[in-house]
Amino acid sequence: MKPAAGEYRRWAFCLALAVYVLNRLSLNSAFGQCELGFTDRNNLYNYTLASPIPNFPHGVLSEDGFYRVSGANGSILWFQLCDSMIFNHDQPRCFGCLDCGGPSHCGMACSALVVNKIEGYPVCSSIGYISSMTIDVVDKKNPHTGVSIRMSNIGSQLNCSLTVSVLCDLDGLQGPDRLETVGTCGYVTSLRHPSGCAKIISIKGNGFGWFGSLMIIIVCVFGAYLLAGIVYRSYFLRIRGINVIPNLEFWGSLPHRIQGLFTYVLQKYRGHTESYTSSYSPVDF
Repeated sequence: MKPAAGEYRRWAFCLALAVYVLNRLSLNSAFGQCELGFTDRNNLYNYTLASPIPNFPHGVLSEDGFYRVSGANGSILWFQLCDSMIFNHDQPRCFGCLDCGGPSHCGMACSALVVNKIEGYPVCSSIGYISSMTIDVVDKKNPHTGVSIRMSNIGSQLNCSLTVSVLCDLDGLQGPDRLETVGTCGYVTSLRHPSGCAKIISIKGNGFGWFGSLMIIIVCVFGAYLLAGIVYRSYFLRIRGINVIPNLEFWGSLPHRIQGLFTYVLQKYRGHTESYTSSYSPVDF
């Protein structure tokens, strides 16, 4: 007795779910690539696109497992941000999907896939992977605008890429609804999402200032010098005990040197004060 069509669909769904879980477990570290923080004047701008926010428990990630947008020339683009794609419906049907999951799991082994009609046939091209994702602000002069995520696929024939601008919009998800082609295999699109809005932390008045920073640098340099000297004298010169400290005699005499300098300055100050006072001493007639 042959299995029913519903049985096939259940097995296909379970297999797709298993592939998705494995990708999420093995590529979970890629979420760090969807985080960005930078300072501008007295503010710290922090973007965490994959973090849950109200009404969006997966952040900017599509809950369908993918985003879909069509171009003016008939091309169709599937992509997922901060993760690989997963398809429970509307799976790409095209030729040449070997580097993105193969014919039976097309689209599930990459983060962006485009389909173009070539001589009347739909042909797939993988244009992005999680490992190639980079994030940057859209406009550093106006960090509130949002961020852009770029992913790429460098192949032997074509160097493809996708740039997605995630624009700040607290009202919810809008788009993507427009796909532009740049060059031979470059694609640009955008969407509006609350995850594109930065968490702003004021750092005014915090920090060490220039003097504190200078002191930290001096202490670090001195510590590095001291550590390097101890290692050299201990392992190469075979010196043991307290003598392992470089220039020990100088450091031992340093308090006396400081005391002598302080005494010299104090005596000079007193001498100037006495000569200044004596210039106004009374004169007998």
